Amino acid sequence: MDFNLVKKIVKLVEESKVNELEIEENEMRIRVTKSAPAPDILPSFTGVHIPAQTDIPAAAPVQAAAPQKAEPKADNLHEVKSPIVGSFYASPSPDAEPYVKVGDSVSQGQVLCIVEAMKLMNEIESDVSGKIVKILAQNGQPVEYNQPLFVIEI
Repeated sequence: MDFNLVKKIVKLVEESKVNELEIEENEMRIRVTKSAPAPDILPSFTGVHIPAQTDIPAAAPVQAAAPQKAEPKADNLHEVKSPIVGSFYASPSPDAEPYVKVGDSVSQGQVLCIVEAMKLMNEIESDVSGKIVKILAQNGQPVEYNQPLFVIEI
């Protein structure tokens, strides 16, 4: 991880009108937020995700605000979580059929939904193959980072 890059990102947020910036590249995620303007206060650095194969210790994970929970964890159930904050959409357009419904079989890499963030439509793909057991988000609902969206029986 390039800590000079992190310093530049923090400075960019500090000097701009942006209150929050989140960047994800490969398996690294950087999120920088700043609180209400106050004299001589730097933006807060809330966390960094570092892949497990590096020798650099990872920062403590940032807890999301009470995401919805699926039923108790079973060995054959997998949760697909939102990789970003945004609005959940079950279909590519308002008049189109949803990407998936409860009971549908899905394969790894198949598009399950869209999460819109800052007018960018981000297709969320299944990271496992299996059967949709539960859809935890409603169309148009705001979702948080790491919030479970689907439960898939594998």
